[in-house]
Amino acid sequence: MNTLLIVFAKEMLESLRDRRTLLTTLLLGPVFMPVMFSFMTHTIIKQVMDGADEKVTIAAINADVAPNLRDHLATHGVTLRAFAGDEAAARAAVATGTEKLVLEIPQEHAQRIAAGEAAPLRLYYDSSNRDKRGQVDRVESLLREWNQRIAVQRLVLRGVDPRVLSPIPLQQIDVSTPAGRSVVLLGMLSFFLVISMFASGISVAIDGTAGERERGSLEALLTLPVRREVLLGGKLMATAAMMTIALLLTTTGLTVALSRIGLEQLGMSANLGPATAFLMAAILLPLVPVGAGLLTLVASFARSIREAQAWVGIAQLLPTMPLAFVSMLNPTASPLLMCVPSLSQHLLIMKLLRAEALAPLDVALSVGSSLLMAALLISVAMRLYRRESLLG
Repeated sequence: MNTLLIVFAKEMLESLRDRRTLLTTLLLGPVFMPVMFSFMTHTIIKQVMDGADEKVTIAAINADVAPNLRDHLATHGVTLRAFAGDEAAARAAVATGTEKLVLEIPQEHAQRIAAGEAAPLRLYYDSSNRDKRGQVDRVESLLREWNQRIAVQRLVLRGVDPRVLSPIPLQQIDVSTPAGRSVVLLGMLSFFLVISMFASGISVAIDGTAGERERGSLEALLTLPVRREVLLGGKLMATAAMMTIALLLTTTGLTVALSRIGLEQLGMSANLGPATAFLMAAILLPLVPVGAGLLTLVASFARSIREAQAWVGIAQLLPTMPLAFVSMLNPTASPLLMCVPSLSQHLLIMKLLRAEALAPLDVALSVGSSLLMAALLISVAMRLYRRESLLG
């Protein structure tokens, strides 16, 4: 045990002397990740709020022929501005970005309305421009509302009850909680935590294996009267320590950053207080030995630091692949999925953010599968360290 702690202290001291390691551990995770995540969340909130509340001015062809429609839109903060041109000009203006939206009102619109005929409108927009998607949805909603109002008036004038158009009215009842709705925006939280945690252990894992091989110090280290398992254990502990520090700092940074974002504007609330942050870190903690074992194993095969950086960079993607699977299929928690490291942690964190109780079986399966994966990776690394071919 004393030898193990000595090797651990040596690796930690060398890592703390390396500015690159310190920048990765103390800057990339705890600072950059919270700032990036909070910026993304704030941008999404701003786009939604701007599309719902801001004053919008859109170009319109023949805007003067529909004064009632113009007044209806103006009541809801949408102003029509005259557009000089025809259909081709409207298409070109939207395609080139000169105009975000163009509403075409036929010249005979008023006559059609008075005659009880259909008076179609055309709304030109570019669906690939996501920046103005909120404005498009808002204008479409207002036009549908105006269409519905005209239809009701026509039925009333003809003595028909408007309710005949809705024989089966649908009442939508949203049973979600503010905390549950926040998962829509905070679903990538676990992804940022895993990336930060693994990125912080890369430099330590590479320096302790491929780095020492390239410097020629690994051969001298292996000739010492110390079991190779002990040497590897100290290196693994150093990598795990850096990953744990990054996990704790990043979780704290994200908790502080998200507490300053107004999710309440969207009817959401982030269930991310100190207690939740502590539980999130505890849930992700079993991934630390998995990451340490994976990074050390991959770096041990490399013959140089540059080669190790390439392979470890690829290996870092492995724990994020299950999270990509979640984003595409949105599965629910099940015993089978709880046996997949990183995926199980993500599902448990989502339950925490929704303020739901964690099932003891789910937690046990998540921790057990992660520790089993860590044991397999470390055992393979141990076998590799026993070979003389490790020195190249």
